[in-house]
Amino acid sequence: MKAAIFKGLGHKLAIEERPRPVAGPGQVVLRVAACGICGSDLHATQEGVFLMPDGTVLGHEFSGEVVESTDDAFAPGDRVTALPVNACADPACQALGRCKDDLGIRCPQNRITGLALDVPGAYADYVAVGARQAVRLPENVSYDEGALVEPLAVGLHAVRKSGLGPGARVLVIGAGPIGLSVAAFARHAGARAVVVSEMNATRRALAQTMGAHAVIDPAAHDELGAAFADAAGGPPDVIFECVGVPGLIQQCIDLSQPLGKIVVVGVLMKEDTIVPISAILKELSIQFVLGYVDEDFEIVLDALASGAIDAKPMISQRVSLDELPDAFEALRRPSTQVKVLITPGT
Repeated sequence: MKAAIFKGLGHKLAIEERPRPVAGPGQVVLRVAACGICGSDLHATQEGVFLMPDGTVLGHEFSGEVVESTDDAFAPGDRVTALPVNACADPACQALGRCKDDLGIRCPQNRITGLALDVPGAYADYVAVGARQAVRLPENVSYDEGALVEPLAVGLHAVRKSGLGPGARVLVIGAGPIGLSVAAFARHAGARAVVVSEMNATRRALAQTMGAHAVIDPAAHDELGAAFADAAGGPPDVIFECVGVPGLIQQCIDLSQPLGKIVVVGVLMKEDTIVPISAILKELSIQFVLGYVDEDFEIVLDALASGAIDAKPMISQRVSLDELPDAFEALRRPSTQVKVLITPGT
């Protein structure tokens, strides 16, 4: 089979032939139908604490058709997506097929499909996953949508952790795939105003398509807080930071009203600085979030199947495996791209 291989810093992904995976005990093998390129994949190929070893096969946002199964719950022809969280080497976790402490993605020993050398991902024609991690796609949910379940689950999880309810005024900073997912599920949760701040005009337009009541170009306003209040009728109750660059957490603190909540979703790999007293004086709550729990995948699939969430507009480009290396490098400085899907069969 073809697979895209990370060859080290400064090198493009290389398309090489690899043996097709074989289903081990309790596993299924999928013919990959669609796989998203995630910002985490870019982080994993850049210098820093998250750098993956040479030889890693990336890809943790995917869907596909079962072609081999050693678990009675799945049979060839089943359409699935999968949580990319795998049990660590602890025998107790291996026996359960999941984290024995129910930490899931939060366990420091977990292995993420496509973000671990020994668990190859779906930048390939085929991928092996644990049957316990596989989740069936409803009949009316496409493979493309199945590949969006993972990033959508990140956004849903952030909204659930925020505790926001009907009537909340919400500011989302950043309209990448995660910010868009947050906006969609914040509106679905009953927020009275969802306002997205985003520099990129294409992404601002997409935010309104996916649930934002209003959008703001921060470069066009001296005071983001005033622009938000004009759009939402008052200050934000919850702010979601979905970019991950230095200085944004402090900006969220400054924008918050007393007793407000900040949810940090953006992945920042560098040191940052805040002034704690500015948050203390407002008695703010700051919630950091990571990934999702199993239930989030089911909730996302229900929302897609019912039509409550339409994530298809998020897809900006589809590429083959042969086209992947160039498309991957282009995402290091994105222009109009939002979610790029790899379709290995094309």
